[in-house]
Amino acid sequence: MRRSVRVIVFNAEEEFSAPLRSHLLALPGVQIAAEVNEPALIEQAVRQLPCDILLVHLDPVPEAVLPVAARIASDNPALAVFVVSSSTDGRHILTAMRAGIREFLTKPLDRQLLAEAVEKALSHASEAVEVGTLVSIVGTMGGVGASVVATNLATELASMARKRPVALVDLDFRYGQQGTMLDLQADYTIADLCETPEQLDAAVIEKAMVKHASGVHLLARPNQFAQADQITAAHCVSVLGALQQMYEYVICDGPSRYDSGGLAVLDLADVNLLVLQLLVPSVRNLHRMLEELREGGYNLQRFRLVCNRVGLESSHLAVDHVEATVERKIAHQIPDDWKSVSTSVNMGVPLIESAPKSRARLAIRELAESIAAGDGGEAGKGPASAAAGKSGGGLLSKIFSGAS
Repeated sequence: MRRSVRVIVFNAEEEFSAPLRSHLLALPGVQIAAEVNEPALIEQAVRQLPCDILLVHLDPVPEAVLPVAARIASDNPALAVFVVSSSTDGRHILTAMRAGIREFLTKPLDRQLLAEAVEKALSHASEAVEVGTLVSIVGTMGGVGASVVATNLATELASMARKRPVALVDLDFRYGQQGTMLDLQADYTIADLCETPEQLDAAVIEKAMVKHASGVHLLARPNQFAQADQITAAHCVSVLGALQQMYEYVICDGPSRYDSGGLAVLDLADVNLLVLQLLVPSVRNLHRMLEELREGGYNLQRFRLVCNRVGLESSHLAVDHVEATVERKIAHQIPDDWKSVSTSVNMGVPLIESAPKSRARLAIRELAESIAAGDGGEAGKGPASAAAGKSGGGLLSKIFSGAS
C-alpha cells in the first residue's frame, strides 16, 4: 500500500495534452483521474471523482476559465487547485490567489516546480489515504493470453498480499472470461456499480465482488451486451478508485480497447503489462501501441513487455529481434506450456492450484514477485539497441521497413 496523488486535468488545447500528461505521469505516484476539455465538466468531475489536485490549463482564454477554477477553489478549500498559463498578467494571478488557488504555474512547465507544488499540496492534506497498486494487463492482439496472465497474476498476488485482499476486474465488457477462468458465477457485475458511481461505498462494492477460494475477489463483466455501452470512462475511474481504497492490488484484465475508457485506465495504472507473442501481427500492434503512447505523453516507465508462450516450436521470431524492433526490453517471459494452461482454463482452476510446478505458473509467480517488490517497468533501450545491429535483414526488419 502506498500514497497516490490523483489529479483531475482540464485542458482545451489538444497540442498541450501530451506535454502536460508527460510532466504529470513522470512524477512518482501521480495518477490522472480524469481529463476534461469543457469548462462545464470541471465541477462535475470534482464532484464525482476522488482527487487531490485539480490542474486547470487556462489558455487560450484565461478570462473564461479562471472564474471557474476560482469558484471551485473557493468552494473546496481542501482541494489543491493549480492553474497553468502562458499569461503573466498580474490581474489573473491576483484573482487566483484571492480565490485560494494554490499554484499559478507558467508555461513552459518546469517539471521540478510542478513536483515541488505537488509535494507542498500533499503536505497540507488533512488525511493521507493509502491505496492499492493498480495493474492493467493489455493484449497486443486477441489470443495472446492476456486474460490467462491476469487471472494467474491475481491469484499469485493474493498468496503474497499482507494487508488486504486482491481484486480482479474484467474490463472486457462484452467477451470477458474471468468468471469462467475461476469457475465463478456473478449475480452483480461492474455494470451494477456503474449505475450509481456517486454512491459507491464498501458495502455496495462487497456485494458486487465474487470471492474465490484463492483470496481473489472478482468484479465480473456485465451479464448483458447492452450494459457494456453504458459504461463510461468516468465510471471506470470511479469504480477502480474505490477498489484501490479497499484492496492491496487491483488487477485489470484490459482495457481491451483504446477508447476514452481504456486510456483512463492507463492514466490511473501504476503498472501496465503489454502482453505479446512472437507473432508478426502481435509485434506490429505492439510497435504501434508504443508509438501512440510515446506521442501521447505517457510515462513508458510504467509499461512492461511480457512475452507469452516463448519457445513455441512454430515461431519464426526471436525475443532479441523483437526487442531490437521496438527498442525496448522484454521484461518478463512466460514459456509455452499449453497442456498446463489449457487444462487450467478448461477446468476453471488457476495454475497455482491445478499445476503449481508448471513452467508457466513459475514464470507468472516471478512476475508477481517483481510487482510485489515494487520493481519499476523497463523503459530503456540498453541491450535492445545493441541487438538492433544484429537483426540484419530478418523477418521483422523486412516487415517493418514498410510499416507506417
